[in-house]
Amino acid sequence: MADSSYVAVATAENFYTLVLEGSHQRPVLVDFWADWCAPCRTLMPLLAKLADEYRGKFLLAKVNTEEERELAASFGIRSLPTVQLFRGGQPVDQFMGALPESQVREFLERHLPRESNDLLAQVQRLLDAGDISGAESRLDRARNIDPDNPRTHLAEVRLKAARGEIQGAEEMLERLPLELLSDPEVAALKGQLRFARVITDAPPEAHLAARLEANPKDSEARYQLAAHQIARGDIEAGLEQLLELLKKDRSYGDDAARKGMVMVFDMLGGKGDLVTRYRSQMLNALY
Repeated sequence: MADSSYVAVATAENFYTLVLEGSHQRPVLVDFWADWCAPCRTLMPLLAKLADEYRGKFLLAKVNTEEERELAASFGIRSLPTVQLFRGGQPVDQFMGALPESQVREFLERHLPRESNDLLAQVQRLLDAGDISGAESRLDRARNIDPDNPRTHLAEVRLKAARGEIQGAEEMLERLPLELLSDPEVAALKGQLRFARVITDAPPEAHLAARLEANPKDSEARYQLAAHQIARGDIEAGLEQLLELLKKDRSYGDDAARKGMVMVFDMLGGKGDLVTRYRSQMLNALY
């Protein structure tokens, strides 16, 4: 362990340079341990093994709390082993006790950079620019270098949606890996696909606006217009149409206006000015 270039001993003298400054370059995993601590002796070789396996994606820094009592106290260490992960000069996460390898890996994966995630971000940017072919190429590369990254499933859903394969995208969204089911991006995708499905067979936006001008009680036109607006990113205009529909025709489409507004709130992550403002107006309209 001592000879590994991915494992270092941290002391009060080198902590600033090794951990705080070093964590601006890559994550630093700090293991607070002591000789008398049996779980520490179980955990330490596992952490060293993972540091070598990840080959520099993080640095393992070991702090002997018997020798570095003040250093441990300054980070609030009260039980051993305690393992803290530093990024950008700050501790951002921690766990206590000798966790099994699978849980330590899960902890690390939440924080370590993955090349495939950079490629998946490129997929999204290319889709936003309308470059479906380029997005497909990046997705293939991400899948090849990191087939176990569950976020490739979300990128595949987005790619299908961009091709207009709404039903296929919806079906794929129902078969996501368990670890993604509570991901906020999934709720956002469900909303986007719902509104994409609505406008698939709807008239053009200008035609719907003309219908509404001629007949403000045309609930179908109002709902389809809202879907168009939300699908092209004019969220506030879409919410305004849904709110108006809620006030004028609550029963339309099995409560479609309220359900649509809630779906938009989920798409926005459940927070922000639009969510706060329109959720309040929705509740006022309902009650």
